[in-house]
Amino acid sequence: MTGSREIAERRARVASLVIAAAIVIAGVCYSSWVLEFFLKLDIDPVNSFLSELDAEGKPYRQVFATADKIVGALLIPAAIGGLLLFPRRRLTTVGWVALFCFGAATIADVLLPLRDCAKGDSSCGGGGSELFPQLHQPHALSSTIAVTSIAVATFAFSLAAFRYHRWRILREFGLVVLVLGAAATVWMLVADNLPGSYALGIAQRIQVSSMSLWLVTLAAAVILEGREWTESDP
Repeated sequence: MTGSREIAERRARVASLVIAAAIVIAGVCYSSWVLEFFLKLDIDPVNSFLSELDAEGKPYRQVFATADKIVGALLIPAAIGGLLLFPRRRLTTVGWVALFCFGAATIADVLLPLRDCAKGDSSCGGGGSELFPQLHQPHALSSTIAVTSIAVATFAFSLAAFRYHRWRILREFGLVVLVLGAAATVWMLVADNLPGSYALGIAQRIQVSSMSLWLVTLAAAVILEGREWTESDP
């Protein structure tokens, strides 16, 4: 019995490492937008959405689209693995399901690419006075689902870290990243409803960067405290 238990624990540790590796790679790929500083792109980082990087007709669309596909392809099985491997508490279950939805929505972002809209282009659905007519495209729906899903995952795992008194890295550094991302989100929501430009592009880049950092933090929690995650509930 002891030998079989040791084998099971070893397999669980290996599985947790695989899940963590998938989450780390996904987190890095989700910030592929940093490549805009190394590629010749006619995009203003201050006043542009990141979805414009892989919009229809963009010269490096495949680069950024591939990165998003990798994110989804890794997070979907990682979330399923997390549900199957770790104890099923209510908050962590919500977190893994939300992470699954985030991966699926990220792939949907690629399948529903943004149309390259100029200001005043009525075919995009927005009025000529709006700063971002792209908000009226189907791509905006998949992006909203993605952002909402990762937000739910972040809050669920953070609450779980405090409630179950585990995963110290999520309670400390993860909380800092959560606050940073929330501040950037509020910045975007408020500024988008005000006249003029309020550097929404910068706000979104901070938001996405915080998502990537949080994914890496989650992966670190899986690695550093994976043994606790595989223990049975008391």
